[in-house]
Amino acid sequence: MGHLQYFPLSTPFFFILVALFIALLAVAQLHILGYAYMRIGIRPQYIFSILLASLLGSYINIPVAELAGEQIVRGQEIIFYGMRYVIPVVQESSSTVIAVNVGGAVIPTILSIYLLGRHRLYATGLLGVAIVAAVCHVLAHPVRGLGIALPVFVPPLVTTLVALTLSLRKAAPLAYISGSLGTLIGADLLNLGKIEGLGAPVASIGGSGTFDGIFLTGILAVVLAGVIAPRASPK
Repeated sequence: MGHLQYFPLSTPFFFILVALFIALLAVAQLHILGYAYMRIGIRPQYIFSILLASLLGSYINIPVAELAGEQIVRGQEIIFYGMRYVIPVVQESSSTVIAVNVGGAVIPTILSIYLLGRHRLYATGLLGVAIVAAVCHVLAHPVRGLGIALPVFVPPLVTTLVALTLSLRKAAPLAYISGSLGTLIGADLLNLGKIEGLGAPVASIGGSGTFDGIFLTGILAVVLAGVIAPRASPK
């Protein structure tokens, strides 16, 4: 089980996300981030707890299935669109474990469901998720040894455009819902059939290959939506 727990990005790239998180702490002092997250429907005192939990939770993978044995690529770093993703070192294993990443899948899914109900974005939310999922599905690539990978800036950029187009008033919560669930569904879940044969020791839903995009969606798309959207309180 030990090889299932690892940070999805190589150390330098993971610390870039940590540095971005710290920078957001400073931005919050200008009340920009706090305003954006108030518009998404999260109390300011919970903002950084959620972001920090996502970062730390990216280390934890919950196994849910196992694919048949094959030649496994292990103990390497894969470069995809400039990002370095970690492949864990495994011992005496030739199977691929399907897992769910806590920071990149569990936390974003729970929060997205909460926001869907709180803002009653059922129809608009499902449409936004469908659009982002379709784009992510087209642009996601099976990568030997890694699993499914997606260009890092695709989820936040597509999500911001979709959210601002579908609902200016509720663009912030819609951005988080569409970006998180759309990326998970389009990039990971709809490509599970392509995992077998890639030689990945662990295929993590919301982990390596998509975690960076999902995390950036949570901080970039939502901040942009919160700043750009009209400052009228959502009904």
